[in-house]
Amino acid sequence: MNTFEFIQIRRFILKLGKMLHKYGSPSFRLETYLSEVATSLGVRSSFVSTPTSLTIVLWSDGHEDEYNHCARIEPGELDMNSLSLTDELAVSLISGDISLEDADKKLDEIDELPSPYGTLLTGGAFGLSTSAFSTLMGAGWQEILWSGVLGIVVYIWRLWALRSKRVNLMLEPVASFTVGLGACAISYFLSYELNVWLIILSSLIILVPGLSLTIGLAELSSRNPVSGTARFMDAVMQLFKLYFGAFLGVTVGYFIFGKQELAQAETLPLWINWVGVFLLSVGLVAIFRTRLKHVPFAICSTFIAYGTSFYASTFLANGMGAFFGSFALGVFANVFSRFANAPSTIVAMHGLIVLVPGSKTYIGLNSLISGQEFIKADHIGQETFIILMSLIAGLIFANVVVPTRKAL
Repeated sequence: MNTFEFIQIRRFILKLGKMLHKYGSPSFRLETYLSEVATSLGVRSSFVSTPTSLTIVLWSDGHEDEYNHCARIEPGELDMNSLSLTDELAVSLISGDISLEDADKKLDEIDELPSPYGTLLTGGAFGLSTSAFSTLMGAGWQEILWSGVLGIVVYIWRLWALRSKRVNLMLEPVASFTVGLGACAISYFLSYELNVWLIILSSLIILVPGLSLTIGLAELSSRNPVSGTARFMDAVMQLFKLYFGAFLGVTVGYFIFGKQELAQAETLPLWINWVGVFLLSVGLVAIFRTRLKHVPFAICSTFIAYGTSFYASTFLANGMGAFFGSFALGVFANVFSRFANAPSTIVAMHGLIVLVPGSKTYIGLNSLISGQEFIKADHIGQETFIILMSLIAGLIFANVVVPTRKAL
């Protein structure tokens, strides 16, 4: 390998690593994947990834050429479309179907791709997902409606945050403050019998870092303590900011409109939950920017995760149903990866959304601070901990039973 070829390879791997980090890849998966790509391209490598940095060390067999790079990178968002295209490009390069120079140009093109669903459709997906989630939380028709409306308000704040660094720094508290104040105003002017806190939780569910909590623990279990601890604590701080903003919004709302007693939502038929799962999975397609050819598998993964967890919970107590839900999801995602030759993350993330206990953590935080239970939930702290551990264990067992084809 000559020096020019080494420079081309290192440039490609560096750009590939930064892009996959930007698309929300967990550290232990990202490091393994980059190592596999580097080995396939004929260079030795070592990678260290955290939620805010990426360190890359590359060298040739005889150490004729060496390269070190450490970059500060902002945490990215899940982008399944770009993740899939980037993986396909890496496969084409390794198989010799495309040159390094062309692959480098293709990476730039993928990085500049907008969402395939556009702004308006993604905004509608926010409203659809928040309404759908409220059905899973036992909301009534009014709560379902207003959760969707305020979910769109949260999306507007998110759009603004993409264009303003100041808003981005305060996105969680300002969005939750707006939702809290808005829920109080809606309850006062339009309906006097609303479960305000249930509407707030449902409206903010896309921002609630349940997935980050789970990924952080998964990184800790894979012996990535630096990345796992950083991601877990970042998720905890996001949760605190969300709750503080909502608490402040409700406090101001009570001061302006008067304090209102929490009303219990009307009980809806059980089949509504399955409609909610479907609508949530459809909304997540646009939010996660899933490619059209992967949409049926993504929706299917959501039903597998929720259905397995739901039926297992009828026989097992204390949140242990989440173990079987995540196990079934992990097996399905790994089988998908083998047959579709695509990252298992593409479908796994959709199913994890209905399993992660972010909402339960939020409920427990509210009960601890305000002393109010807007949803009947006994031993919420214990159940949240068991669900988190069950999710990680289920995914580990799934990887043992059906090993994944790709590191991503």
